[in-house]
Amino acid sequence: MPLSMRFLIPAASMIALALTASAADHPIAGDRVLLKDPIGVSVRRAFKFKATRDPGIDPNVGGDPRQLGATLEITGRGAGDGSSGIVTLDEGKWRGLGQPAGSKGYEWIDPAFADGVRKVVFKPGPAGGQLTAAGKGVDWSYVLPQSQVGPIDVHFTIGSDVWCARFDAATFQQDIAGRLRAALATAPADCAPPPTVVCGDGLAEDTEECDDGGTMNGDGCSATCQLENTSALCAGVPSVSGTGLDAVLVQGGLSRPLLVTAPRLDPRRIFIVEQDGFVRIVKDGVPVGMPFIDVSADSQCCGEQGLLGLAFAPDYETSGIFYLSYTNNSGKPQVRRFTVSGNPDVANTSSTLVIEVEDFAGNHNGGHIAFGPDGYLYFGMGDGGGGGDPQETGQDLNRLLGKMLRIDVNAPTYTIPPTNPFVGIAGLDEIWAYGLRNPWRWSHDRGTGDLYIGDVGQNAIEEVDVQPAASTGGENYGWDVFEGDACFEPTPPDTMCPSPPTGFTFPVTEYNHSVGCSITGGYVYRGCRMPDVHGTYFYSDICTGFIKVFKGVSGGVAQNEDDLTAEVAPGGGLSIGGVSSFGEDARGEMYIVDYGGGVAGQGEVYKLVPGS
Repeated sequence: MPLSMRFLIPAASMIALALTASAADHPIAGDRVLLKDPIGVSVRRAFKFKATRDPGIDPNVGGDPRQLGATLEITGRGAGDGSSGIVTLDEGKWRGLGQPAGSKGYEWIDPAFADGVRKVVFKPGPAGGQLTAAGKGVDWSYVLPQSQVGPIDVHFTIGSDVWCARFDAATFQQDIAGRLRAALATAPADCAPPPTVVCGDGLAEDTEECDDGGTMNGDGCSATCQLENTSALCAGVPSVSGTGLDAVLVQGGLSRPLLVTAPRLDPRRIFIVEQDGFVRIVKDGVPVGMPFIDVSADSQCCGEQGLLGLAFAPDYETSGIFYLSYTNNSGKPQVRRFTVSGNPDVANTSSTLVIEVEDFAGNHNGGHIAFGPDGYLYFGMGDGGGGGDPQETGQDLNRLLGKMLRIDVNAPTYTIPPTNPFVGIAGLDEIWAYGLRNPWRWSHDRGTGDLYIGDVGQNAIEEVDVQPAASTGGENYGWDVFEGDACFEPTPPDTMCPSPPTGFTFPVTEYNHSVGCSITGGYVYRGCRMPDVHGTYFYSDICTGFIKVFKGVSGGVAQNEDDLTAEVAPGGGLSIGGVSSFGEDARGEMYIVDYGGGVAGQGEVYKLVPGS
């Protein structure tokens, strides 16, 4: 610029240029943000934001708001989230703090405040600076007619300098219609807004639960790209051809993890069951700091006892009801009913007993629970423990031990489904199938409704049993007359097992103890990402940690058996050890649970993804 031209620039503009010469992003950690919007009472709308002791907050590196003014914006980035819009904090209401004025920061106060932003404080400190803001009333325009998806971005701007905090969903402590509270957000990488997510472009990304290419309600995927029913679970999820698989670490540092599951319309979260009595959440790939629920004081751990199962009611999205299965402090297996609190990431601790099963030893508790495609709750029970079924419960139809139970929990406790096989005849009405030693992880195929059961053997044989969806129940899987398809202990006074084994249902596949020692049943893959893997059943063993599969059953025999242990090994210094469970998220994507040798903090969860 020629020297003569410089003198044509007004002095105020020269000051502004000097003050904005060091323009930059200043990511900061957020202590907390509170947004309130009581339904129907807009005059009580309010907000508070606080960030303190942050080295990224230093008023001396930016411009002077008394000359440049400033803006404040709080924006939810998820579909349907609210926004304050850009709120102007005009220069005339700023005052400098300290002597000389501005040496200790700045404060903005609206002396005629009635609505909107009331006060902003921006000042340095020996341990890092402080940025706080608060306001209320109808002129504060962030509305919360629904829970927020997130993340929630806070931007404070002076000239070209931007101080920003980001509260992602993992920091939400309360998130309901009318109120959001989040805390302890780490500083984002930069102040650029996340890539724009367009609902209706056919690609489900970021916090979208689905994207079917449209913006209409009532077709399974709502106008804001949130799931309405299971028909749209895969809408907008890119699929990959081929059957190659990799395993990627999702969460480590767990204590004796036993299960991964999720509500059927919640693709953003997985729930991890820890045997010690905790259920933990990973939301959008980030662990939530506090447990969803802690029943450690009520459940007896460990060995084969503790918190063993979790099942969300089919209508969880509206009812908030879920069920836990655990051995209580007397060692008795129980199923109890719980509800979620006003914070979707925290459950209420009060509960109602649904069913309790008499027991006589600490092992063989089964404990897995899940809702079948018929809407009934299935509860897998071991034979009560000891060794060799000492009380002969597996074949005793007057005992609940050694059985697959099926009950209707749409009642204060439970009722009996009228189509259970022993209703009206000899045998307990709760029994759906029997002859099980310790059904350790079983599942219904989402595609067909078939029931797959991994049943732990005694000293010789591990087995997988399959019950077709068309079954009316009543199968006898053999224990303790048979272990797998081998004779174990004939029913007195017989000295030989029946041959042919009329009335018994043998496993579709089995293996001996040269391969493993305790089977871990899994799931049939029906996820969105890998359609060529559909119909493949995965199972493992807690002692050897192999990953084996088969696809289909013909003539009572598993077909297309394969060993994928080497293929899914994660590498990079990671390894999958004793597999205590598999799991599914809402979309049917599959997870492998590494027990970590039963050592606190050593458990891990891996997700199966398309092979690289």
